Amino acid sequence: MAGPLRCLRQLPPLLRCTAMGVARPSLQALPMLHCCRETEARWALQARPFATKKAKAKGKGPARVSINASLVEDIISLEVLWEDMQGVVRGLQEDLSKNVSIRTSPGALDHIAVATKDGRFPLNQLGQVSLKSPQLVLVNMSNFPESAAAAIKAIRESGLNLNPEADGLIIRVPLPKVTREHRESLAVLAKQLTNKAKEALRKVRAGAVSQARKAKSSVSEDTVRLVEKQIQQMADDAAAEMEKLLAAKTKELLG
Repeated sequence: MAGPLRCLRQLPPLLRCTAMGVARPSLQALPMLHCCRETEARWALQARPFATKKAKAKGKGPARVSINASLVEDIISLEVLWEDMQGVVRGLQEDLSKNVSIRTSPGALDHIAVATKDGRFPLNQLGQVSLKSPQLVLVNMSNFPESAAAAIKAIRESGLNLNPEADGLIIRVPLPKVTREHRESLAVLAKQLTNKAKEALRKVRAGAVSQARKAKSSVSEDTVRLVEKQIQQMADDAAAEMEKLLAAKTKELLG
C-alpha cells in the first residue's frame, strides 16, 4: 500500500474522531503523528492540482489534477478506470461507423437487436444479410422463420430510417435515397447514440466515485476529494473525445 495510507492506518485509536470530538493524542503517538503529517504533505505535493501555461495565460478553465496512480491503487485503479471509460468511447466510435453512414450498408443491419421469445439476438445470428443491389438489402430468415416478424419490427425501429417488407421468408429492405432529410435524420441518430454513450460514461464515473468514497474510513477526506476530482477530470476528457467524434460525424453528414 502507498506510504501515506499505511502510515494513516497505523495511527492509534486515540487519534480517531469520537462523538465528543477529536481526542488528544498521547505523548507516545506524537512521533508517529509527525511522521504521517510529513508523509501526507509530500503526497499532497506530488498530487497537487496544476494549471497549464495556456490556462494561466487565458485565466480560464479549472486546474487539472495529476495523481500518481500507484499512490492510490488501494483506493481505486485509475488505469482500469481509464480503460473502462475508453471502452465506452470506442463503443460510440463503432456505433457511429456502423449505424450512421450516408450509404446504409448490410453491415449496418448486422447488429440490430431482435427481441425473440428466447431473448435478444443480433439480426445476423437469425438471418443471412446480403446486398442485392445498391438500393436493396435482403435478409433471409429461413433458418429462424418464427423470428421474421420480430426482425421486421426491429429493423423498422432501428433508427436507420428503413422500411422493411416481408416477401415470404425473405425480408426486403430498400435503402433510402441520400436526401437532405435523410442526412438530417442520421445526424439526429448520431446525437442520440452520443447521449447514450455519455449516460454509460456517467455510470462508470458514478461507480468509481462510490468506490473511492468507501475508503473514507481508512484515508483522509482530502485524499478522497482529490481522487474524486481526478475521476471527474478523466470523465470530462472522455466526454470531450465523444464530442469530437460527434462533431466529425455531423460535419460528414451535413457538411
